[in-house]
Order: sequence, then C-alpha cells, then structure tokens
Amino acid sequence: MRAADISDQLSTVLVTEEEIQRKLAELAARVDADYAGKDLLLVGVLKGAVMVMADFARSLQSDITMDWMAVSSYGAGTKSSGVVQIRKDLDTDLHGKHVLIVEDIIDSGLTLSWLLENFASRGAESIEVLALLRKPEAAKVKIDCKYVGFDIPNEFVVGYGLDYAERYRNLRDVAVLAPHVYA
Repeated sequence: MRAADISDQLSTVLVTEEEIQRKLAELAARVDADYAGKDLLLVGVLKGAVMVMADFARSLQSDITMDWMAVSSYGAGTKSSGVVQIRKDLDTDLHGKHVLIVEDIIDSGLTLSWLLENFASRGAESIEVLALLRKPEAAKVKIDCKYVGFDIPNEFVVGYGLDYAERYRNLRDVAVLAPHVYA
C-alpha cells in the first residue's frame, strides 16, 4: 500500500519507500565497514522494526545473526507511557557479542535507553543503535544513535512498520497520520 492509496487518512508524506531503500543501503555500507571481521548480532525491536530489519539485513554484505525482542511503552495510544514491558525476550546470549539494535523510530528515547542499559548488563562487547527515523524534538533522554536514517518532526507517523492501533504497518512510505483518524 502506498500513501497515495490512503491520502484521505494522511497529512503529509515524510519519506518515500525509494528514499528509505537508498538510505538503508547507505547505512548498510557503513555498518559493513565498521564491523568488518567482527561477528555482528542485529537485534530488531518488534513489531515496528520488522520492515527496517528485513530490508537493512538484505542490504548488508556481511554475514550476520539476528534476534528479536518485543517491548512496549505505547499500548494502543499515540504517546509513549515511559513504562517498558518485555513481551518477548532475546533467545541469544549477548555476552561478548557486538550488538546493533535496529529500530524503526526513536521518539522519547525512554524505551531505547532502557534497552541499552539492559543489554549492557548482559555483557555485550559493544552496543550501537541504528534507527530509520528519529524525532529530535520528542527526546526525553539523550540517546547516542550511531546510524540514523532521517530526522523527522515531532508528529505521529505511520508506515514502514510504524502503526496506529496495529494498522498502517504495511504502508510503504512514512507519513503523518491525519488527526481525524485518531482524534
């Protein structure tokens, strides 16, 4: 589904699928260079990062392993509650691993800050973050994100894995959801 197919439900398209693919290829080339000769574990944060993780992993030239963690601080709302709930933990022991957390979006940063502390306590050799999207104006904590795709305004966005009440994840673009849809 493309933004043009549901334009009555969207305010603005911020990033197109084509722009996303170009940016993920660029980030993958950087990650390949940075982790040359190292065993890299990609950790995707479910459910939003599924699209980013899949396309990013396919853009890499390096041999990697992947794992998934499901955490939530949103529920069905449009703002982070700040309370992190683990819904699915990792299957991989992080001790001595080079971990790259793959995120769809950094909003308040509260969930990611919690994840970084959690992973550090598990003995990871290194931990970095790749985020397709970042909302600098929404940050409540400082997150050192080494790989950022796009900085976007502090609007409620959907598409490319991002949802509102589990809808719009399959939108191929990232767009601002029109307020009449969720108000």
